[in-house]
Amino acid sequence: MLRALVVLALLPLLGGCVVGTVAGAAVSAAGTVVETGWDAATTTRQEADEDRGKALRKQEEKAEKERKKAEKEARKAAEQAQPQPQD
Repeated sequence: MLRALVVLALLPLLGGCVVGTVAGAAVSAAGTVVETGWDAATTTRQEADEDRGKALRKQEEKAEKERKKAEKEARKAAEQAQPQPQD
C-alpha cells in the first residue's frame, strides 16, 4: 500500500514519455483483452465448417459401428439357426 502511494506521489515528476508509455501499454492491453473475448465469443466461417465436418465424421463413424454390430449379430443368429451336425 505504501509503495502504491509513493508511486502515485512520484508520478507527476516522471517525464511525459514514461507516463505516455505506461498509458499506451494499458490501452493496448485492454484492446487485446477485448479482441480475445470477441474471438472466443464468435465463430468464423472456417471454424463453423470444421465443426460441421467433425460432427458429420462422428455421425458416419457411429453409423458404421452400428452397421458392423448389426452384421455381427446377424451372423451369430444365422449360425445358431443352422442345425448342428450330430455325430
